[in-house]
Order: sequence, then C-alpha cells, then structure tokens
Amino acid sequence: MIRLNRRHALGLMGATAGGLMLPGYLRAQGARPSVTIAVQKITNNNTLDPWNEQSNVGERILYPNLWEGLILRDWMGDQGPVPGLATEWTRIDDKTLELKLRPGVKFHNGDEMTAEDVAFSFSKERVFGETEPAGGKTIFAENFKPDTAKDIPASVPGIGRRKWPSLSGVEIVDKYTVRFHNATPDVTLEGRLYAGGSQILNRRAWDEAATYQDWAAKPVTTGPYYVEEHRPDVSLTLHAFDDYWGGRPPLERITFVEVPEVSSRVNGLLSGEYDFACDLPPDQIGNVMNADGFEVQNSTIWNHRISVFNTENEILADPLVRRAMTHAIDRDAIVQALWGGMTNVPAGLQFESFRSSDMFIEGWHVPEYNPTLARDLLKQAGYKGDAIPYRLLNNYYTNQVSNGQIMVEMWKQVGLNVEIEMKENWGQIHDPSGVKGVRDWSASNTINDPITPMVVQFGPNGEVQQKKDWTNAELNELSLVMETSTDRGTRKKAIARMLEIAEREDPAYQMLHQNAVFTGMRSDLGWKAAPAFAMDFRAENWPANG
Repeated sequence: MIRLNRRHALGLMGATAGGLMLPGYLRAQGARPSVTIAVQKITNNNTLDPWNEQSNVGERILYPNLWEGLILRDWMGDQGPVPGLATEWTRIDDKTLELKLRPGVKFHNGDEMTAEDVAFSFSKERVFGETEPAGGKTIFAENFKPDTAKDIPASVPGIGRRKWPSLSGVEIVDKYTVRFHNATPDVTLEGRLYAGGSQILNRRAWDEAATYQDWAAKPVTTGPYYVEEHRPDVSLTLHAFDDYWGGRPPLERITFVEVPEVSSRVNGLLSGEYDFACDLPPDQIGNVMNADGFEVQNSTIWNHRISVFNTENEILADPLVRRAMTHAIDRDAIVQALWGGMTNVPAGLQFESFRSSDMFIEGWHVPEYNPTLARDLLKQAGYKGDAIPYRLLNNYYTNQVSNGQIMVEMWKQVGLNVEIEMKENWGQIHDPSGVKGVRDWSASNTINDPITPMVVQFGPNGEVQQKKDWTNAELNELSLVMETSTDRGTRKKAIARMLEIAEREDPAYQMLHQNAVFTGMRSDLGWKAAPAFAMDFRAENWPANG
C-alpha cells in the first residue's frame, strides 16, 4: 500500500487547481464518528446477497463490514486465511474438513450463531437448488427458474457450483462443530471458505422473510455493522453493531453513496460532502493531493483487467481472429498512458502470490505486441473487415472508456473493425439478443490458488461458459484435474496447459493489466486502505481516538 504525498502527486501529474482547506474532523468526546463514501456503484443486482453479488463493487460494501465467514481473509495483510466465525479447522481426510465454531457470536437480531446456521448457509434451499456435487457440467440459469418469490434467483445454483463444485453437504456434529463433506478430494476446501459467497447467514431471519428480495435487501449477519437503510442505486447505510464478537465498532454509521461520475466524486470529497472517494483514475490524483488535508492511497490488487471474446460471433469463432486481437494490443503503452506506470502487465492470468505454493508458471507471458503477426493471422483467417461489436460500460472499471477507445484504435491499425456499443448495465452487456463480440471484465485471485481465477471464471461453471461466451472441452477436463487432484505437480502441469489454451490456442480472453485502486480521503482520518476493493472499518483499522 502506498500513501501518496503531495510532492509525489505533483511530480506524477503536474500542478492542478488549488486546494480547499476544510475544518478539522469533529470527534466529540465519547461519540463515534460516521463516514460517507462516494463509490462508482453500490451493487450490480440491487441485493446484499454475496452469492448474487459476485462483483468488485460488491466486495467493497459486503466485506468485512457486513458479511463474515468461518474463515476470514486477512484484508489488511497478506490476503491469506485467518480465524473468523470458526476458531480452528482440521482435515479429517482429502474430502472432509472439520471446523470448531466460535462460541457466543451474535447475529444482528440477537440470535447466537450455531452449527444450524452454518449448515443452512450451504444448503440446497439457500445455494445449490437441485444441482449435484459433481464438477465438469455447466449449469445454466435458464434451468433453474424460481417457482415462488421465496426461491433463490435462477443464477445462484450455478454460482454455488462454481465456488463449491463437489460439496455434498455440511454435517452438524454438535452445536459448535461442523464437518464439510466433499464428493471428491479438494486441496482448496479451506480457501473456498474465505471466498465471496461462503459467508454465514441467520436461519431464522431467512425463514421469517416474506420473499427472497426482502431478505436480500437487509440480510441478518454477524458483521461489525448491520444494514440500517438500503436504497438501491442510491445509497447504503450500515450502522454499528455493538454486540459484535470482535469488539465495539469504531464508527456509528458508514454510508455508501452511488456517484457514477469521477469528477462528482472528487468535487464532493474536496467540498466536504464525502469523506472518501473511491475508484479515482491516476489523472485525478493531483486534484486531490493539491488540496490541503487530503491524500490518495493506492495499491495494485489481486485482480486483473481483461477483455472476453464471444465465440458465438461468426467472426470470433475463428481463433486466428482472436489471436490477432491479442497481438494488436500494446499493453505497456496503455499502462503508461492511462495509469502513469502505476500498475503492470502480469504474466498472463497469474498472480505473484502463486509463487508461495510453487504454482506460478515461470517464463509465461502475455501475447507479444506484434502488429505484423496480427495482420498475418487476419490474412490466414480470411477476415474481410466485418464489424465486431464491443459492448462497453461507462467507466464501471477505472479508465474503462479511455481504455476501450485506445484498444479500438490499436485494432484498427492492424485492420480490425471493432465498433463500440455503449451499454448502461451488466444486464445489457450479457443480453443474449443481438450479436455479441467483445466485453470487458476482470479476474480475481480470491484464495491464492490458480483455481481462481482460471477454473472459477473460465471453467465449466465460470461465468464465461454459463453466459455462453466461450467453451473448450480440454480446458474443462483440466478444470476437473485442478478441482480434484491432490498432487501439486499434476495440478501445476494442468494450469500451465490451461494458460496455453485460454491465452494462445483458443483465446477466451486477452489480458490487459493488473488492477489498482486509488482512494481519495481526508488525511486526518488516519484510516488505511487494504490492497483490495474491500474497505475495512473494523476497530483495528481505525485510530484509537476515532
């Protein structure tokens, strides 16, 4: 994590408009402060259900302030596993994991968390529907239409099997002990428990909710803050839960306000309307840093920006065209032009943290920038210049529109006719009507194993295959190897081959760059940003006098 000072900002971005002095942060004796955070988007699906909100924006508002799992992610540290609602866990065998629950944990409605709540959190009714615990088969939302208003959304069973392909059930051993039973061996069981979706809900609150939407608008969880008010597409207010097992929360309220325009987020921060402004592009750093009393915290994170190809498109069905597209992009130029060199081009769909388990494929790199090769591949494909649609959101991702415009120009230089189609939301991006082509996305490492993101996002139940963008039979077979093998060498060989398929032979996506987050804030708050989208407002990450 880097805290940018004013001199750094001036050197990077050049002088910008003068700053605005704000009054000091008021901290009344004995009272807790509240904060307001300007975000680009609160949620994509207007729910607060982690199974339904599998997104970068969802990570920011769901963790770790609202939802918690048995094992937690060390958001402020190395992103690895730490005890959460479970105090310890033990492998019984390759298919079974036993966990001891933390006694005395309270839900927001006052109920104590027990093994009953844990088992229900991974039940058919809550997550899996009528799916079977066996990987390798793509589960489509169209096969799981809800019959009643209380049923889970059609997409959730497929997402459940994306994250837990072979979980056969959770056994209640006693009030504070559970066992997770898998149908196959899985070396990543522990990691799956701190990935998004595997958080614990209150069974009684679920049962008492009239509809799924009612429950998902105000879920009852164990986190340090509870939902006070949720206004979809407008704001979300979380309130301190003083019976939190981890100690009294330091803030009275956290209010996330949806502010799509970057300039409005920055102006609101500098005027005192907001205490934080998220997802700033590097060219706005100077505007914040030149104002006295403000700073920008930034870090690269476990998330890569990519573009995805749709092979139902007749043009993109030819891998030669997709290969040409990957060789036409000068990624280093994009990193310099849009990010001021403050991020990097990774070694394909890999993360440096994979080295800790010897699962990093050395020598692998993204397709080289080679316009001559790109033109030759298009000639081999017999490409005639027909238009390829590029469905694009208005800066859902930082610098997204500018990045898209640059790529379209780079593609044009090699003879590709790519046409931008602006869309308002993800529903329009995934709309099966009309002709699809290219879309933007990102890929996250959530459990520090190559299974994320390769298998989770591009395997049989990855969103790419569930949305019918792309599929590959050999990659699906290798996904099963990654999910079931306990031999490190076998798994490493499998992921190496998967990279060859998805990035070279039959491209599913093209890698752009590692993602980075830039958060503008008032310097006097003393808060530290995590190397993630998540924003940690627990007591250990707030000044003692806050």
